[in-house]
Amino acid sequence: MPNIREARILILATNGFEQSELTVPRDDLRKAGATVDVASPDGKAIRGWDQKDWGASVEVDRAIPDLDPAGYDALVLPGGVLNPDTLRTDAAALKVIRAFVESGKVVAAICHGPWLLVEVDAVRGRNVTSVASIRTDVVNAGGKWADKEVVTDKGIVTSRTPKDLPAFVAKIIEEVQEGRHERRMVA
Repeated sequence: MPNIREARILILATNGFEQSELTVPRDDLRKAGATVDVASPDGKAIRGWDQKDWGASVEVDRAIPDLDPAGYDALVLPGGVLNPDTLRTDAAALKVIRAFVESGKVVAAICHGPWLLVEVDAVRGRNVTSVASIRTDVVNAGGKWADKEVVTDKGIVTSRTPKDLPAFVAKIIEEVQEGRHERRMVA
């Protein structure tokens, strides 16, 4: 059981991420003692979406194509409509997400972030949640959707919206401390 203070956590995002869905997990996981890196497609700063307009820029630590998922214990996928919609067409981002899913490491997605799990076929047969507007996408991809603040299925953590962030972050910490999860990609 790894201690959160020894954990390395990766956040994948690009322009248009929902501001709080990146900054709250990043800051709260760092406060808990984890090392948290933010990665974008080109390794350059990215700009958030803050509810109804562009938000602040966030400094980035790594470029997605340069990542080695083996160096991390968990992956966080913030929502916002633009962010996951852009990343789900990014081959390097999808490769990283698949590596985390296949490894049994913790993968956490909030709001529209589960679109990325749909894209790598990681919701089939699993209990998940998301923002209500992509419920049909999740169900059509084989997910068992529930309207709950946080849903966990063998280390895959999902939440609905920014109001669920406290439960989302708490569950990420709990799952990281449990360690790797036995799971397989459902055929």
